[in-house]
Amino acid sequence: MKKYTEIKDISNLSEVIKEAILLKMQPFEFSELGKHKNLVMLFFNASLRTRLSTEKAARNLGMHVSILNVNDAWNIEFEDGSIMNANSSEHIKEAAQVISQYADIIAVRAFPTLTDKAKDASEYILKSFLKYASVPIVNMESAMAHPMQALADAITITELSEKPKPKVVLSWAPHPRALPQAVANSFVEMMQKMDVDLTITHPEGYELDKNITKNTPINHNQKEALKDADFVYVKNWSNFEQYGKVLNQDPNWMMTQEKLGNAKFMHCLPVRRNVVVEDAVLDGKNSVVIKQANNRTFAAQVVLKHILEHK
Repeated sequence: MKKYTEIKDISNLSEVIKEAILLKMQPFEFSELGKHKNLVMLFFNASLRTRLSTEKAARNLGMHVSILNVNDAWNIEFEDGSIMNANSSEHIKEAAQVISQYADIIAVRAFPTLTDKAKDASEYILKSFLKYASVPIVNMESAMAHPMQALADAITITELSEKPKPKVVLSWAPHPRALPQAVANSFVEMMQKMDVDLTITHPEGYELDKNITKNTPINHNQKEALKDADFVYVKNWSNFEQYGKVLNQDPNWMMTQEKLGNAKFMHCLPVRRNVVVEDAVLDGKNSVVIKQANNRTFAAQVVLKHILEHK
């Protein structure tokens, strides 16, 4: 693996998942692999699970870790040919090259604007690092994708599935704020690569990018979609066509224990209790969100391991 910025960077998903599960049992087996290697983590947006899990993963491999909250430090300019007479004090051309001298791997987290669809879809921050950095890049969530979360989700479903081909449902839920499509996008892409029966359910008008959902069944009737589900992944996302808009906050889409039934409940966290999901579900025996969050470490660790082995 030369980098991990999108799911297709994984050449053999089933083998990577198996390897991640083995790393959970022996997390320090490859602690010499990252010796004298440095992971630089750049956060254009705040993080809890992503930051801590990726740092832990790197340290499990023996790596040193440097962390920079970019927007707290300085403003980077990404436009070519720009006249930098405003707030930006450094161009990505120099920044990426300089950071590459301090890092063996660079991990980047940068959220979308949710106002400029074309700009967000261009993944200009992530792709600028890919263009100008001379070391491998890892995507810790970009404007349109969260492949590291999706890998953790795949590990979780593989570990906990009691069927050869489980039914997996991605359900939209209400939220008071406009949220990105990144987690939902990558979850759909990941499930399309696995042997699962995937269904997406959401109110009309909340369709994801058709280039991502492709032929995945979409059901606007949540109750019908949830029937006989083995895993229910609940996530809010804002409108994709009327980009970044919140057009529906229908509380009837909140996940309840009655709707969930015997399915296992998944969410990437953080989650708003009694808005996205009721307490009875989160605190119930079928909630696997804590195990899911734990798998973030081993998703990151297997990715970093493969990149280090390739270098």
